Amino acid sequence: MNNLSSSLKKFLGNKNTVTILGVVLCVVVLWLGYNFRINQKVALTRVPYANQTIQPRTKITVDMISYMNVPASFLVGSYYRNGNDIAGKYSNYNTMIAQGSLFYTDLVIDEKNLPNSSFVNVKDGYTVINYKVNMDTTYANSMMPKDYINIYFKGTNDDGTIMFGKFISNVEILDVKDSSGQHVFDNTDEARTPAYMLFALPEDMHLLFRKAIYLASQYSVELILVPNTQELTDKDSVMVSSEDIQKFINDKTKMVSVDEILSSTKEVVEENKKNEDTKKNN
Repeated sequence: MNNLSSSLKKFLGNKNTVTILGVVLCVVVLWLGYNFRINQKVALTRVPYANQTIQPRTKITVDMISYMNVPASFLVGSYYRNGNDIAGKYSNYNTMIAQGSLFYTDLVIDEKNLPNSSFVNVKDGYTVINYKVNMDTTYANSMMPKDYINIYFKGTNDDGTIMFGKFISNVEILDVKDSSGQHVFDNTDEARTPAYMLFALPEDMHLLFRKAIYLASQYSVELILVPNTQELTDKDSVMVSSEDIQKFINDKTKMVSVDEILSSTKEVVEENKKNEDTKKNN
């Protein structure tokens, strides 16, 4: 035993031996570290993914979710790891989840947090108008959200003369919906027919617009939507284009009660109430 201990001390006391052992130890440590990092890169992780294209504002059900194993190094960003945390939620209002995509956290939201995308960019002091349209009045459904339109006024004066001209300019379209309230231009295979166009006006112009609607039956008033082909600048804003038309509308409604005007434009009032409720809930 003493001879073994003495031999070991002599062996370890040799500088060449210590050097060789140090080099071997370093190689082993590097090899273990390299293999650990490689295993981290190629290790497979089980994650849920969309097995079909999911349109915006769509409730996600279990049958839309499948699983796959992918290398952990391929996974970046914040994503859901469990399908139970996804089922019952909704795809975000401005997002289509592509087939084969992971369920990233910014693509999926709870129903209570689902905003009405039509009102997201409404400026303070503006009121949303919900105006009836059809294929003809939208130029074969060619008027899209974020396009700009001009609103023309046509009416018959007391002497039978026809008044026609540009009424309100530079109005941005917020949304176009079908009769069931679905967004016409959602990325979907379903063909949808425009029934309502949403746009916002400053409060004074909103009241003027509502008065014009009220005059529809008495003075054959028509409000005609026309695409704005003029290039807009940052200084351009919604504006009343004709003082004569504005005066005509105000003169013909100055003896009309507010309640009467509101009742004749019920759809506009109801849509504005929905707008306020949406803002309170978000």
